[in-house]
Order: sequence, then structure tokens, then C-alpha cells
Amino acid sequence: MGRSSAWRLLGAALLIVSLAAPAVAQERPENVLQVTPYLWFTGSGGTFRPFEGGPTLEVDNSFSDLLGDLDAAFFVSGLVRSGRFVLIGDFSYASVSRDGTVPVPGFGPAPAEGRLRQTSFTLASGYRVVDAAQGTLDLLAGARAWWVRADVDLAGVIQRSPRLDFVDPIIAARGNVSIAPGWSAIGYADIGGFGAGSESTYQVLGSINFRAAERVFLSAGYRHLAVDYRDGGTRVDMQMSGPLIGATLRF
Repeated sequence: MGRSSAWRLLGAALLIVSLAAPAVAQERPENVLQVTPYLWFTGSGGTFRPFEGGPTLEVDNSFSDLLGDLDAAFFVSGLVRSGRFVLIGDFSYASVSRDGTVPVPGFGPAPAEGRLRQTSFTLASGYRVVDAAQGTLDLLAGARAWWVRADVDLAGVIQRSPRLDFVDPIIAARGNVSIAPGWSAIGYADIGGFGAGSESTYQVLGSINFRAAERVFLSAGYRHLAVDYRDGGTRVDMQMSGPLIGATLRF
């Protein structure tokens, strides 16, 4: 999934929620706090080079490889709303190991193993531009902080990058549409980087949600998170994708 796909999904969320909303939005000024922990079954793909002159590991996994690659992953999101003001945040951690190949001059590709550990924290605030019984739409701006470590093991020799710490500005949209009594769909997309921290980053998340109790929702969906970071000889062009399941507690 590329950046153009993220923009298309963001535009689709805008269109769907706009069509679902009535001509005059209904004000719902109550305050809301909700927290959603997820299990994220993610795999990885991309290009990893720990430092200038180090080996470059190319990774391209299929959906069937996701659980085999995964060492550990979790994802927690939160939302605070007061009237039409919205604050959202998410924290995620993933450690993924993957076999790949390293080009060796004069010999061709050689087998290697890469391990990528990433921690990210996203915080954004904005305004609920549509607030109706059929659906809502939030437009937001904020930042995503990254802590990334990439290792490449070539013939038993581990080449390790320094820990990469950087912050990306982002813009985002989040839509929530009622699809049946007790059921809803959420779509979220953001895009950023713009050369301030990384060259680019984007995130796309979609979920189907069931209201199991007055303040409890169960969710299943899919998340894609990507970043392209370059600094000197270090290169982390990372894409992490996979299904997720979670439970929302609303206060």
C-alpha cells in the first residue's frame, strides 16, 4: 500500500461520512474518554541498512508470513472529546524478525536475517466537522515520535544501527459510521514526515466494531504503518501491516 492509497482512503472516509450525515449536523456536546488496547499481528517489508557501508537487507513478505515473522506487537489508542474538540493518541511497539537477502558484489544475493524493533507514539488534535447520528468526521493535525532499531545478521556477524529517534508532523482524518444497530465502522488515515523527521510516514487503519455493553466495544480490523527514514548511510524504509483485534472501554 503506497502513499497514494492512504490519500484515497482518507478521501473515501470524507465522502462516506459526508453522505451519511444529514444536512444539519446534530450537536452532541457530551465529554468522552475512551481507550482501546489491541493485539496487532504484524509483518514487515522494506529496506534496512544499519549504517554507511553496512549490508542492505531487502524484505518482501506475504500475508501468510505475518505470524512467522512476529516476535511481539501491541497497539493502544485513546480518544478524548469535549464538544467538537478531539484529541487522539496511539502508542505501538513491534519487534519483527525476517529472513531476506543481501546483495554481495561479485557473488549475487546472500541469505541474511534482519530484526526490526519500532516504538511509535502519535498525538493529534482537531475538530469534529461532522457530528451526526449516522456518522462523525474529525480532521486533525499533530506529530508522531519514533524510536527505531534495525539489525542485520549476515553469516553470523550482526551489524546494528544506532537507535533512531525522530519526530514527524502529520495531518489526519478519522471517520465513524453507523452500519447497523450496535455495529459501526471506523476509518483512520494520516500522512506526514515531509522531510522534517523522516522523508515520509503514513498510517491507515480500519475496523468493524460491535457494542458488547453500554461502555464496551469489541473491534476487528487492519492496520498499515509505514516510514521512510534516511540519515547519512542509515536507511529504514519500513512497512508494517496486519490484522488487529481489540476492546474499547468508554468512560
